[in-house]
Amino acid sequence: MSKKGVDKKIILRRRTKIMVFGTFDGLHQGHLDFLKQARNLAGRCFLVVSIARDKNVFKIKGKYPNKNEKQRMVLVKKCKLADKVVLSGIKNHIPHIVKIRPDIIALGYDQKAYIKNLKKDLKNEGILVKIRRLKPFKEEIYKNHLLKTGR
Repeated sequence: MSKKGVDKKIILRRRTKIMVFGTFDGLHQGHLDFLKQARNLAGRCFLVVSIARDKNVFKIKGKYPNKNEKQRMVLVKKCKLADKVVLSGIKNHIPHIVKIRPDIIALGYDQKAYIKNLKKDLKNEGILVKIRRLKPFKEEIYKNHLLKTGR
């Protein structure tokens, strides 16, 4: 087979790398739907889940998660929807994204932290990425703070 034919085969086999971010402090149906929606963004995908560091959760939410970052990683790995689970950066979120080099970043409907200049910051690092906002799943039911207060 010619070199050109091999190149085409490699391109056809490549899976679209999709990256998502979250705290995942206990997995509920909303989280599972979020991961499934992300996987459905591409036919052949490789889903990378970035787990928020404990310090960053505190910085964003004003409180630490119930489960520590390692426990949350184990939870996400056990659900079998992620192909790879990583810890986010502590001081800067860009380097760990650059290391993964995603084709698509899927954001939850309510994710606001660290996204303001995300596409531009990644472009400055040589990464052209599509950013997709996913839909909520029964938003009034499956929010961790609502589950904890019993609403």
